[in-house]
Amino acid sequence: MTTFAPEPTRLTDPPAATQGTTQSTPPFEHKGTGEQIALGFFIVVPFLALLAAVPIAWGWGLGWRDLVLAFVMYAIAGHGITVGFHRYFTHGSFKARRWLRVTLAVAGSLAIEGPVIRWVADHRRHHAFSDREGDPHSPWRYGETVPALIKGLWWAHMGWLFDTEQTPRSKYAPDLMADKDMQRVERAFPALVVVSMLLPALLGGLLSMSWQGAVTAFFWASLVRVGLLHHVTWSINSICHAIGERPFVSRDKSGNVWWLALLSMGESWHNLHHADPTCARHGVEKGQIDSSARIIWLFEKTGQAWDVRWPKQSRLDARRVAA
Repeated sequence: MTTFAPEPTRLTDPPAATQGTTQSTPPFEHKGTGEQIALGFFIVVPFLALLAAVPIAWGWGLGWRDLVLAFVMYAIAGHGITVGFHRYFTHGSFKARRWLRVTLAVAGSLAIEGPVIRWVADHRRHHAFSDREGDPHSPWRYGETVPALIKGLWWAHMGWLFDTEQTPRSKYAPDLMADKDMQRVERAFPALVVVSMLLPALLGGLLSMSWQGAVTAFFWASLVRVGLLHHVTWSINSICHAIGERPFVSRDKSGNVWWLALLSMGESWHNLHHADPTCARHGVEKGQIDSSARIIWLFEKTGQAWDVRWPKQSRLDARRVAA
């Protein structure tokens, strides 16, 4: 199988293991049984809560306290993924001060989508082989017929998460593996999962001074919030590689899906992202919502981020599909 170097990240010089194809590929890491069970639990339980959300909201109502807690937790964890795990750690779209790097790693961990180094390694591998053999989550894995695409969409959305073979972190994220701060955040992931799940309940109980407030906050701001964020993130892997407009040239089938833009915090402008992976803004056209880019802009304005790779008209024009 042909190997391809991951996209450069601008965080460090490209690791020697990814600069060419003369070195052997490190063996895949393997997911243990305990990790598989934990993964299944944190996928199935929030998903069931997400399914129950509508009838429960209809029967019991959704209070403002729970709504605010769910929104705040969704925004923190979601932007931790989009700004931190994705645009910063994976692609190096900007440089950041140490406190911001650690904060973004912690915030992204609250999404319960896996530890930071694991997430980054998987995504760099995705870009190295996007929609080709070697991509960990392409919906075109089984072919282009309708039955094959249905099977592929399931795989890209969440089936790949249960693959026991794991992306070798030493090949795709050696910079983060050598970073002591990221090592600490990676090791703290189980504790951060507990914080992510129980903090809303604690706040809900304290704000309402009742056990009922703790229970409803846990349901909405923990279970439903995690379930919704999971499926929005996974939709970028599945839906945005199967449908959508493709105004820019990329080597894969990535598309722009407008109706996911708000919930995905700008990630669903996916065609431009794959055409120019290190760009800090994905929604580059007029009216394209990209809250992640706005947060990066705020970090830059306050001096916490610099060397931001903003889109340039010349780069966009060079990548635009000819009329």
